[in-house]
Parts: sequence; C-alpha cells; structure tokens
Amino acid sequence: MKSKVVMAVACALVLAGMSGVASAKGCIKGAAVGAVAGHYAHHHAVLGAVGGCIAGRHLAKKKAAEQKAQAAAAAGGAAQVK
Repeated sequence: MKSKVVMAVACALVLAGMSGVASAKGCIKGAAVGAVAGHYAHHHAVLGAVGGCIAGRHLAKKKAAEQKAQAAAAAGGAAQVK
C-alpha cells in the first residue's frame, strides 16, 4: 500500500513540475523507465524517475542537436551542388 502512495505522489509531482514546461521531450518516457528500474532496485522508484527524466531529457537534446546538424549539412551540400 505504501509503495502505491509513493508512486502516486511521485507521478503527481512529475506532472505538476512539467506543466509549465512544454518542451520536456524525453522526460516522461525516461521517468517511466527509471521508475520501473528504481522500483526493482530496492524500491527507489522516485529516485529512478528523477534520474530517468534527467537522462531522457539529455538524450532528447542530443538527438535534436544531431538532427539539426544533419539538416544543416544536407542544406549546405545542396547549396554547393547548385
């Protein structure tokens, strides 16, 4: 019963904290994965969710930067061909 209450509070805090941030890409998926992993690692679901959110956000930013660089390279290559 206690773990359900902790998970409900953790989910509420994550959702409340993200309500003001529209561009928190990767955070929800990372938090979900981190919460599950944390739960199985000695019942640290909240810490896992926080860590997963941070890691998911980092990976989403990294992916966006790579896509931006690829788009810039493609646009630069097309300009040179003309």
